[in-house]
Amino acid sequence: MQIEHPSSETEARALQETLAAQVISEDQFDSITTIAGTDVAYDDATNQLVGAIVVLNASTLDIIETQVVTESVRFPYIPGLFSFRELPPLLSAFEQLTHKPDMIVCDGQGLAHPRRFGLACHLGVTLDIPTIGCGKTRLTGTHKALIEMRGASAKLIDNEQVIGEVLRTQDNIKPVYVSVGHKVSLSTARDWILKLTPKYRLPETTRQADQQVNRALKALQAQS
Repeated sequence: MQIEHPSSETEARALQETLAAQVISEDQFDSITTIAGTDVAYDDATNQLVGAIVVLNASTLDIIETQVVTESVRFPYIPGLFSFRELPPLLSAFEQLTHKPDMIVCDGQGLAHPRRFGLACHLGVTLDIPTIGCGKTRLTGTHKALIEMRGASAKLIDNEQVIGEVLRTQDNIKPVYVSVGHKVSLSTARDWILKLTPKYRLPETTRQADQQVNRALKALQAQS
């Protein structure tokens, strides 16, 4: 997989602008039988990133395959350009998958990003796979208050543009922030996040990927 890795903030911003123009905000897929979750964590002591992709059966949510990769950091932490830091280990993990997913849910933002190009967009455009962003926190935008019931939602607005949806996935629990990544409409993204949260606040895709990353991170820290 030939991926362009910028060597400076200026190069990254230019590449981000080019790639952002390629994001497709409508459904462009057939049936979804497998769906993957991603997560990335940073280890300060070793300056390494741990990235995980977990592929699930889209109907049963059973795990089909897991790949975890540990790599050295290639790009510094720069606000608004976080995806350039987290993308490389996820691409490495994806390359190792035997079962390529039909859709990916990222633990992070898609269009709900100051430059409309969060990690979900970056990963989706790079892999040309339908991708959804599901963040735990709001990066930008405003929204109306939600009722405390599962399924309650409100549009996330920034500069008079709908950039995502605030969705309560469980009664009386903090909402998540859903946005288009690539080749998925916002309404479809919301529906999938509800399907993936039968018991918990976070999608099962994110929960499983997060568990894999935490295990690998603890093992890495034990060695250092």
